[in-house]
Amino acid sequence: MAETKNDIVSNLLEAGIHFGQRRSNWNPKMKPYIWGVRNGLHIIDIRETVKGLLLAKKYIKEVVASGKDVVFVGTKRQAQSAVQKYCTEASMPWVTERWLGGTLTNFRTIRERLKRLNELEALVDSGEIETYSKKMKSQLMREKAKITRNLDGIRAMNKLPGAMVVIDANNETNALREATALNIPTIGLIDTDGDPGLVDIPIPGNDDSLRSIEVVIADLMSAVSEGLQLRRAAEAEAAKKAEEEAKAAASQEETKRSSRTAFKADDPAPAIEPEQTATAVAELTDNDASNDAK
Repeated sequence: MAETKNDIVSNLLEAGIHFGQRRSNWNPKMKPYIWGVRNGLHIIDIRETVKGLLLAKKYIKEVVASGKDVVFVGTKRQAQSAVQKYCTEASMPWVTERWLGGTLTNFRTIRERLKRLNELEALVDSGEIETYSKKMKSQLMREKAKITRNLDGIRAMNKLPGAMVVIDANNETNALREATALNIPTIGLIDTDGDPGLVDIPIPGNDDSLRSIEVVIADLMSAVSEGLQLRRAAEAEAAKKAEEEAKAAASQEETKRSSRTAFKADDPAPAIEPEQTATAVAELTDNDASNDAK
């Protein structure tokens, strides 16, 4: 059964997503998303959270259905586990360690680093690395671990993503800067101390709580799943259409081939009557004589 808006609100409230930062630690740009103050804490308007979440889900579904991926970025400790878990399950790219400058804007170089990781893994898997000196082996293993730690989540990202989701926009300004430079739409979970202008679709909410972060990521992943279903259905339909067109083309070619071979080489030649042959020879002889006379 599809999740209702009431279900979403209930899950969000249970996760404590409405608890913002202390009143003394806030960004005035978040005022439209704040319901009030309680015990010195800003309370986020849950209606604004739901609005942002639904808008984000709608967009993510469209992006994934179109054949593009959504990269999730959560390098703060509270976000790392949930981001890696849900993205791995959905086969979406993710970054949970330090954002490397140029991850998007210098994507070709990043792909070269991942190619290097494949080479190092091949050395280990084949056992060839054991033939190296102890010092060289240690150096190569450290290099492999470093690349894996920083880039493992985007190994399958062969092209730029269609959108980016960040947990705590204030903490992911470098990633957001690159996405903005490449016109990649951004979505972000933003607390009351954040700047909603950093992303295209802000989701106001507690970005420090493990439960709050997980419930948001899980809900966004439901949109990813729906988008993947639409993508697979479209791919299956396209494959079916291509197969039908190939069959039609083959049938048409076979028809042409049959027409070209309608007259076989061993078919008897048309019969020529003796009278026709004699007349033709006589005409040729007369023509030759006339030409000689001239």
